[in-house]
Amino acid sequence: MIIAMKLRIVSPKYIIDVNNIPNLSYINESDGYLKIGALTRYSDLEFSDLIKSKYPLLHEAVKHIADPIVRNWGTVGGNVCYNHPGNNLPAVMLAYNAEFVATSLSGNRVIKAKDFFLGPFQTALRPDEILTEVRIPIPQPRNGGHYIKLERRVGDFAIVSTAVNLSLDYDGTVKEAGIAIGGAANNPVKVTKAEELLKGNKINDSLIKDVGKVVTEEITPVEEPFGPPGEYKKAMAGVLTVRAIKYSLRRALGGA
Repeated sequence: MIIAMKLRIVSPKYIIDVNNIPNLSYINESDGYLKIGALTRYSDLEFSDLIKSKYPLLHEAVKHIADPIVRNWGTVGGNVCYNHPGNNLPAVMLAYNAEFVATSLSGNRVIKAKDFFLGPFQTALRPDEILTEVRIPIPQPRNGGHYIKLERRVGDFAIVSTAVNLSLDYDGTVKEAGIAIGGAANNPVKVTKAEELLKGNKINDSLIKDVGKVVTEEITPVEEPFGPPGEYKKAMAGVLTVRAIKYSLRRALGGA
C-alpha cells in the first residue's frame, strides 16, 4: 500500500489497519487443502516445517520476497491482493490451482486463482469484500515443485519468474501439471498449453524442450521503460521453465 501510494497508483481517502482482525493468521491442512489465513506473515511460511516439507514451490517463492524485514511484516493476503506484475506469489497460486475465500457481510465466496488476477493491481475482489483465506490443494504422492526468479537485485520484483508444480503417477507419467509465469506480462500467466503438453506423458529432455518453446509462444511481454526488451523476457520465460520442470521432476521422484 505504501509503495502504491508513493507511486500515485492509489490515493485512498481512508486507510484501515486490518492487523487487529482476529483469527486471520494460521497455517493448517484440512478438508483436502492447505489453508493460509490472509494475515499470515511471509516469515511464518518461510519457517514452517509443513511448508518446507510438502510445499517447496511456495517455500522457495516466499524466500525470494524482498528481505527479512519485509517478510516479518508482509502478509500472504496483501501480496496476492496487491497483484503487482512482478510479485512472487500470484504465479505460484496459479501453478498450485489455488482458491481464495472472499468475505463480506453477505457471506463467503470462493474464487479460483485463474479468475482472481484481473490485471496490474486488480483482482476479482468486490468493493465490499476482503480476502480472508488462501487454499492450496494438498499435494498428492510423488509431487514436486520449483520456483525460479530472474531479478535485477536480490529481493527485487521479478523481471521474469516461473512456478512449476508436478504430480506423477506411479509409472512416471505426469498426472497433474501447473505452470505459471510472473513478471513478463501485465498479469501472471497460467500456461495451459504447456500444462496439457506434459499431462499423460513421461518427462524427457525432448518434451521439456517442447514445453519451453510453448511457453515462449504463449507469453506476450510488456515493454518496460527501463527494463529488458520483450523478446528477452520471452526467451527467459522458456529457459526458466525448462529448469523449473527439471527441478520439479527430481523432487517428485524423491530428490531434494
